[in-house]
Amino acid sequence: MNQKPDSTIFSEAKHSATREGHKRINTCISFAPNSSAGVIPSKTESTKAQQVPDMEKMALGVQLILEAVGEDVNRPGLLDTPSRVARMYRELLYGTGINPASEVTCEFEEGSEDPVIVKGIPFATVCEHHMVPFVGKADVAYIPKDGRITGLSKIARVVELAARRLQVQERMTAEIADAMVEALQPQGVLVILNAEHLCMSIRGIKKPGSMTTTMTTRGLLKEDRNARLEIMQLLER
Repeated sequence: MNQKPDSTIFSEAKHSATREGHKRINTCISFAPNSSAGVIPSKTESTKAQQVPDMEKMALGVQLILEAVGEDVNRPGLLDTPSRVARMYRELLYGTGINPASEVTCEFEEGSEDPVIVKGIPFATVCEHHMVPFVGKADVAYIPKDGRITGLSKIARVVELAARRLQVQERMTAEIADAMVEALQPQGVLVILNAEHLCMSIRGIKKPGSMTTTMTTRGLLKEDRNARLEIMQLLER
C-alpha cells in the first residue's frame, strides 16, 4: 500500500474555512418610507463551533478508495486527485456544525404581517447515505409576527448553509423551517424542497429526472389549513 500523501500537496489548501461559528450581531438600516419602521439587531448565534476539516485524513481516504478500485495513484492524472477531492468536500460541507439561523444577522420592524415568500432558491447538497449530491430548489414562506422581517438574501443564506453539510432532504427541510422560527419567531413558516437525487439517477434504480418533494410547516401554517392553502396557491403562481 502506498504511503500517506505528502503534506506538501496541501500547501494551497491551508487557508481558513469559509465561515466561522462565532456570534454575529449586525446593525442594519431600514430605508422604508414609514418613519416608524425600526431595526432589530439579531441575537441568533451558532449553537456549535464550526468543524475544522482534517484535510490530510480526507485525502488519504480518497487515495485508499482509488487503490481499492485498482487505480494507480501515481499516474499523472491522479497525483493531485486526493487533495483536490479534499478541498471539494471542505467547500461543500463548510456548514457542518453551524446553526443555519445564524445567517439571519438582522431584522426589520415594518408593521406588516402579510406573508413573505421566496421561491426557487437553488441549492446543492451531499446525501449522507451515498455521499453523492442532490440538487434542487427551495421555497420558503413565513408570516411575520409584530411586523418583524429579515432581508430576503438572509432567507437564501439559511438555505445555503443548511445545504452545506451531509444531508437528507427530509431533515434539511425541517432545519430550514426551524432556523426561520428560531431567528424571527414568526406566526408561521412553510418550507418546500424539490430535488433530484443522484443516488437514484446514476446508481441503483437509475431513474434520472425523478424529483423528490418534501414539505414542512410550523406555527399558524401548520395549524390553520386555510392559511396554508393560501400560501400554497401563491407558490403555484
